[in-house]
Amino acid sequence: MSQVEAIQLPGGLTRADVLRDYYIAHLSRQLSLIGRKEVLTGKAKFGIFGDGKELPQLAIARAFRAGDFRSGYYRDQTFMLAAGLMTPEAFFAQLYADTAPGHDPASGGRQMNNHFSTPFIDENGQWLPLARLKNSVSDISPTGSQMPRLVGLAWASVLYRQLPELSAFTDFSQNGDEIAWGMIGDASTSEGLFWESINALVVLQAPAIVSVWDDGYGISVPVELQTAKASISEALAGMAPLLTIRVVKGWDYPALVETYMELAKHVRETHTPALVHVVELTQPQGHSTSGSHERYKSKERLEWERLHDGLLKMREWLLTEQIATASELDEIEKQATEDARAAQRRAWQAYIQPIQAFQNQVLNALPPSDERTALEKLKPTNYREVFEILHRSVRRFRQRPEGKKLAQLYKEKYAELERRYETFLYRGSALEVPVVPAVYDAEPERVEGFRIINSCFREALRRDPRVVIFGEDVGKLGDVNQGTAGLQAEFGALRVADTGIREATIIGQGIGLALRGLRPIAEIQYLDYLLYAVQILSDDVATLSWRTVGQQKVPLIVRTRGHRLEGIWHSGSPMQLLLGALRGMYLLVPRNMTQAAGMY
Repeated sequence: MSQVEAIQLPGGLTRADVLRDYYIAHLSRQLSLIGRKEVLTGKAKFGIFGDGKELPQLAIARAFRAGDFRSGYYRDQTFMLAAGLMTPEAFFAQLYADTAPGHDPASGGRQMNNHFSTPFIDENGQWLPLARLKNSVSDISPTGSQMPRLVGLAWASVLYRQLPELSAFTDFSQNGDEIAWGMIGDASTSEGLFWESINALVVLQAPAIVSVWDDGYGISVPVELQTAKASISEALAGMAPLLTIRVVKGWDYPALVETYMELAKHVRETHTPALVHVVELTQPQGHSTSGSHERYKSKERLEWERLHDGLLKMREWLLTEQIATASELDEIEKQATEDARAAQRRAWQAYIQPIQAFQNQVLNALPPSDERTALEKLKPTNYREVFEILHRSVRRFRQRPEGKKLAQLYKEKYAELERRYETFLYRGSALEVPVVPAVYDAEPERVEGFRIINSCFREALRRDPRVVIFGEDVGKLGDVNQGTAGLQAEFGALRVADTGIREATIIGQGIGLALRGLRPIAEIQYLDYLLYAVQILSDDVATLSWRTVGQQKVPLIVRTRGHRLEGIWHSGSPMQLLLGALRGMYLLVPRNMTQAAGMY
């Protein structure tokens, strides 16, 4: 037996697996280092990266299976690489905001860098077989906002496992075995959205694993000023055993792999939530390209971070355990560096060549002038720089034939680029749905309005097993106006469900279910209460189709109602806010209950 074979590698991994992880860790680190340089040299506007968080993400990728869903944030590049969901070229294309089709598969150049996603639907809007794919919901920037939808992503597994009528939908789930994986920075656990989401997951006992990346700071603010007890795992300890909590050092690769492999097995089997507090992480380049952590970290802290860098610690472990030699590891690091640099060059050329071609088009049409001289000297990094000179040229030569050619060139190119940004705010158009007039008997029965809605919901629940309705007082009480009266008794507490007073995660619950192929109706008890959830509706629901270039959709119905028009907070007053904040959603205001039923 060889020395390597005698070593008990973590999680049943092979030597090749471990060395592959070492390569990906170094590749990811190089992407971060090169990415920062690209910003500081003017090739990109801003950069935020995942350096220092590599090892725990490698461990998650080992436990993450087809059918699982990620709801994370902008530090998760190593996971995306390790899971095979992103290429280095795509990483740089997004950094450059490359809008050319296919270059940035996650967002088509519409998102800030390190905002990841995978396709959920095809070009015709039809669902892909998500149960056979590794899935990442499109990231959004607001801190903590990835958490509410995690509730729904996890709760969907509960429904798929416990509702026999959903067993036929095998493209969406395999008996609810899927885990919803949440990733969040430690400082963002101070957000109310985090606490509301954790509470909901524990109440629902839904299979999610939440990983908290703890590097001791929220930008410049230390954890002691962020979190009770200076530890999110200690602050949440009272939720155990309903919430399984693990604490593991972010530089300890074997412990990380063992923790995540064991925990994933436990969560899949028990359908319960878990949280992993990953401590002693580092952030070698600071928070982002907007600042330097040398401004707020002591020399002692910076030295500690250098010595506890996960890549250095993994190398030490590989050498100590004689899994690889120093020369082997040197070669892996060299290869990762070369591959990262080559990917950057390819991505930059793919991005810049069309801009240079446009620059040459303008030069060919431009007469001798100051503008031509300026354009000849220009080394553009974006289209705007060329357009600025072209715009001046159009004005200068507007009375000459060359001016007309320049104006046409401007118009055609501008229209082409505009089309890259204007698509998929909506997927199709509800305004194109043909009107179906209501048909009444000659002597129609007159009934209370709530009975019409109640009958509508009953038929929807009978017709489509994917329909679920939930919200405050929706279940046992039948909602405050009896629109769901009797439906829980008929269809069960999973399909007509009560929730706590937690509007943001009621919407998040709906988002996650809709992303997993179900047809949720999320009720917010009164219109004014929607304000608690407007940020999630505006930042996540309303932008999802647009920010993924039509590759994800969220067929969610949010149901609410006005009130008695009494008092400041029961007046149904935020309509103007909703009209402005929810572009990307349809806002429907039925004139009567028959019309409302038709809209559902």
